[in-house]
Amino acid sequence: MSPEFQAAEHTLRVAFQRSELDIQQIPAPKEIAESSIAFAASVKTEQDHDHSPAGTGRFVLFWSPEPQENWTTRFRIVVYARAPLESDIGTQEDSSELTWAWMLDSLKFAGAEFSALAGTTTRIISNGHGDLASENQHAEIELRASWSPHGTEMGQHFEAWQNLICAMSALSIAPGIEKLDRLA
Repeated sequence: MSPEFQAAEHTLRVAFQRSELDIQQIPAPKEIAESSIAFAASVKTEQDHDHSPAGTGRFVLFWSPEPQENWTTRFRIVVYARAPLESDIGTQEDSSELTWAWMLDSLKFAGAEFSALAGTTTRIISNGHGDLASENQHAEIELRASWSPHGTEMGQHFEAWQNLICAMSALSIAPGIEKLDRLA
């Protein structure tokens, strides 16, 4: 493992973790780059018996001795975030744009420096049929993004990812900042 990756990994391990999230290290993909580390997060529910869906996400940091295609540094961060929406909000096209804006705001609030940003947002509307016909319609929003972070300070990027999950889950976008409306 390179000293550069070790330094970056250390900044992830000592980064601030939001109290609203349960964060765990998970197995990282090994075939994409020489070194990688991954984490999963889920929004904590207020009650143990609360089975309502909550926001979740994954964060993966990759390192390669030479930048790969579409990378502008030796590092690449790939994130995923998903959260439930009210069905009427999920049908609104601007919910995708708002989700992307939350990601950009999260990176800005964290002071994360990056380049080569790319991503998609997906709105999912689910209806039950057959034996599931009695289930209410529900909606979710997903965001998948990647970027090349600058330097080895990855804690800011890790915090931005946490803030994104919280913003998508109708929590504050960053500690100390008032809760944002789901649709501004």
